[in-house]
Amino acid sequence: MKCLNLHVNFTIMLEKIVILDFGSQTTQLIGRRLRELNTYCEIVPYNKFPGDDPAIKGVILSGSPFSVNDKEAFKPDLSGIRGKYPVLGICYGAQYLAYSSAGKVEKGDSREYGRAVLTSVCKDDLLMKGVKEKSQVWMSHGDTITVVPEHFKVIAGTSDVKVTAYKVEDEKTWGVQFHPEVFHTECGMTILDNFLTICGKQKDWTPASFIETSIVEMRRQIGNDKVILALSGGVDSSVTAVLLNKAIGSNLTCIFVDHGLLRKDEFETVLKDYEHLGLNVIGINAKDRFYKALDGVVDPEKKRKIIGKGFIDVFEEEANKIEGVKWLGQGTIYPDIIESLSITGTVIKSHHNVGGLPEKMNLKLVEPLRLLFKDEVRRVGRELGMMPNLINRHPFPGPGLGVRILGAITPEKVRILQDADAIFINALRQWELYDQVWQAGVILLPIQSVGVMGDERTYENAVALRAVTSTDAMTADWARLPDEFLAKVSNDIINKVRGVNRVVYDISSKPPATIEWE
Repeated sequence: MKCLNLHVNFTIMLEKIVILDFGSQTTQLIGRRLRELNTYCEIVPYNKFPGDDPAIKGVILSGSPFSVNDKEAFKPDLSGIRGKYPVLGICYGAQYLAYSSAGKVEKGDSREYGRAVLTSVCKDDLLMKGVKEKSQVWMSHGDTITVVPEHFKVIAGTSDVKVTAYKVEDEKTWGVQFHPEVFHTECGMTILDNFLTICGKQKDWTPASFIETSIVEMRRQIGNDKVILALSGGVDSSVTAVLLNKAIGSNLTCIFVDHGLLRKDEFETVLKDYEHLGLNVIGINAKDRFYKALDGVVDPEKKRKIIGKGFIDVFEEEANKIEGVKWLGQGTIYPDIIESLSITGTVIKSHHNVGGLPEKMNLKLVEPLRLLFKDEVRRVGRELGMMPNLINRHPFPGPGLGVRILGAITPEKVRILQDADAIFINALRQWELYDQVWQAGVILLPIQSVGVMGDERTYENAVALRAVTSTDAMTADWARLPDEFLAKVSNDIINKVRGVNRVVYDISSKPPATIEWE
């Protein structure tokens, strides 16, 4: 097969707001809030503005970990944006707009972190329409604007910071030194909604509109080519499969690979679940192949890349058996992209759909969900009429139990983890806790501990239970599961899973931890 070395990612042809990312931890939250207002948006690096795109209706500049006075701070040329589009600068974005207009930004006498109260709100300003005096806002900055540039009008302040919000009088440009995207800013959604009104942005981002535009775009891009899709059993790849099936029908072949790192009995269960979708699904048992490739590998990044490469190799081999296959479908979603590479180029962790791909591959990529958050994927799945047990299933990592076995992977470790995990997940369902948790699983730790069973001393494995609550996987908190439940699960695992004599519960939040341990 000819090597095409092409990665094609679909973009949705809707009016949009572009968010320039300066590296803030809450940049993705800005996008989430706009999506909640039924508005399509795209997050791009601060220096990658897409240019003359007629679909762009407005631009938001995010916050940043830097001060505008730092040498390493991101300082793009905004001359092609200001005056052409409505612009809203948030925190660093607001300070950079002032700084680049001959204003002055300095360390404040009083730094503002956390809650603050708005004063002197200019109620006639379009951005501040409906914002009440003394509204609570959320601050996170040590610098402040001390000299306002010419033609900048202050439209709100706080007791400590005079220039909390401003408007550039001769253009549709605003800046706020607080974060309207965070929950604790009471007027945040009002301000973002006002900005969308200023932009003239239609609120047409709905699951139905996404499905319609995605199908049209995929048909245009793929034509009569054939596609193979990497099914995992999770909601992301399942929704991707249904979307592709609606777009290209019989030209789609779904491949479900058992890499030996699935949950207990999952291979058979998932294949049965897919029967109602009318998909052409091929199941492949590749356990031995993956175990051999992973033998002795301890480094988590290497494990992820080996598993990712293994998937690609299997798909290309299957593609060679089907005439006309030119595309590889994947259920990559927005958090996968975000976590795989920051705007500074620092890898947090590679995702198997992102960081595991080889430099050259024989298939082009189609990833119709790559701009959606998890909750949006579920909304799309419901709109498509998919079964609740597929839509509401917890996220499961593409590398599967490979990133829940810390250290080298062996078939025996997989057996231990599968048995323990099955007890935990089944108990969540029995206690009606499954739908209250965003994601749950068991981690096999690379340690052994002393225990006593009967009259004998044991020296066996420890496992950690992990359960978190979240809405989009960008942030997560540990789930407060009942003590009685945890006691029952611990007792069942220790009594029923040969090789485990200790169970612990992970109470770390994200950040600073991640949901998965590797």
